[in-house]
Amino acid sequence: MTTNGVSKMTKEEKYRLITRNLQEVLGGEEIMKILEERDLKLYWGTAPTGKPHIGYFVPFSKIADFLSAGVEVTVLLADIHAFLDNMKAPLELVKFRTKYYEQLIKAAFISIGVPIDKLKFVVGSDYQLTKEYSLDNFRLCATVTEHDAKKAGAEVVKQVESALLSGLLYPGLQALDEEYLGVDAQFGGVDQRKIFVYAEKYLPHLGFKKRAHLMNPMVPGLAGSKMSSSDPDSKIDLLDDEATVKRKLKKAFCEEGNVTENGILSFVKYVLFPIGTLNGRTPSFVINRPEKFGGEIVYTDYQSLEDDFRDKKVHPGDLKAAVTEAINKLLDPIRKKWASNPELLKLTRQAYPEPTSNKAPAKKKESKKHSLNDSSNNSSNNSSEKPVDVSRIDVRVAKIIEVKHHPSNPKSYVSTVDVGDASGKPRSVVSGLAAYIPREQLQGRYVLAVCNLKPAKFQGVESHAMLLAASSPDNDTIELLDPPEGSEIGEAVTWEGYGIAERDAEILNPKQKVFEKVSEEFKVNEEGIAVFMGIPFRTSKGTVTLKTLREGTIR
Repeated sequence: MTTNGVSKMTKEEKYRLITRNLQEVLGGEEIMKILEERDLKLYWGTAPTGKPHIGYFVPFSKIADFLSAGVEVTVLLADIHAFLDNMKAPLELVKFRTKYYEQLIKAAFISIGVPIDKLKFVVGSDYQLTKEYSLDNFRLCATVTEHDAKKAGAEVVKQVESALLSGLLYPGLQALDEEYLGVDAQFGGVDQRKIFVYAEKYLPHLGFKKRAHLMNPMVPGLAGSKMSSSDPDSKIDLLDDEATVKRKLKKAFCEEGNVTENGILSFVKYVLFPIGTLNGRTPSFVINRPEKFGGEIVYTDYQSLEDDFRDKKVHPGDLKAAVTEAINKLLDPIRKKWASNPELLKLTRQAYPEPTSNKAPAKKKESKKHSLNDSSNNSSNNSSEKPVDVSRIDVRVAKIIEVKHHPSNPKSYVSTVDVGDASGKPRSVVSGLAAYIPREQLQGRYVLAVCNLKPAKFQGVESHAMLLAASSPDNDTIELLDPPEGSEIGEAVTWEGYGIAERDAEILNPKQKVFEKVSEEFKVNEEGIAVFMGIPFRTSKGTVTLKTLREGTIR
């Protein structure tokens, strides 16, 4: 990608390179007019929320095309957007995640041979908090209808039942970024099309020019749907090790002959082949297989591979093996950079913390009769060494099948609850909800249940789980936590930056009060979102919100 190489390209050649493999271009004629006089100026933005995954290589490979065509590319680290999008990133973590994203994105570009000295990195809050930007934002808000703002963010901003005002501001800020970054065009996924149309409509209302918009196709994830940071099984993180990459690809959706909903083939098409053409190289994708199954085959164009896969000449297992090798080759330089740099490892912990208890463990008196072969003593020590954090709490989506009054306590219910156990058998759960919620409102209801507490008896009836409910500060209102619509029974509730409790791996010892210590940080914030230390409760379908309760505790 030399300057001399760029200068020899005609405007038509630059335009073809700029627009190749895109799904849609808005304002193509304007781009051609600009190319007649000078090189294009463009920005791509990313909000530092969840850990970047291999899906980011799709825009990265396209940005490599832009640079080859002489485009001036700005990478916007949209920290304010990260918080506005339904609090995907708590404010106290945004600054660390912004730095993490910048370092990881730079490492990823280097891994595919893109010179980062040609990229300009800008942090959104550096100009979005200025007086001028705020005034323009107010001017924009005075012209935009609620309907248009909500419609613009429908495909990008996380949709919840009780929508936040921040979600309406998000599209406007993204539109204003085009003016404040001084670009001719914005680049993003086709899922942002409504925001791009919004920008084209409303920027002229403020006296600003309309920009062009370039859109990548949306690449399916490993599970067959959109690749998402909130669904661990749909993505491979840029720092996943070789074994993890192999494991995730092995169970990825890759139906024989299916070329339409195939995230693995899409990755080959939109990442591996475009990267293979950088610096004038001829791309090649190699599938190694035993001679009895056809032997090695080398593809120099994507269409031939797709045709062979459609015709079942290439087996999904062989395709997965080849892509596993290619992805590990891409990620290896990034992993090595991280492993050799203590500051980057520290930054990772700051951006995605795994906190332990603030209390120092009490020293135990050593017994003179202590034996190294005392298995019960060793087990106790191992348990006490585990971190006291939310990753040890097994919270799942559950469904209440039947509700009866407790035979000895009119203020309690005994419910039959399906928590998605492998046995298929529901659990009996005692709850003190009879004084707050009518029985008919619980029947068939989806709830959140803590499933790894030690069973306990309540007035003669044993309870094998605990339903999570929130209470108002004055304790006058009690409301069950409802999972987002579409969440599946047995699905784990997650908190970004924390692991998930392994089922059946640990029944929490009541003497250690692990749940009691962790749940002290379970809150309902002022937006009605269930949070742990400010981090939202999530399922694959979105954030856990409460219908009416605002600001309260969860137990």
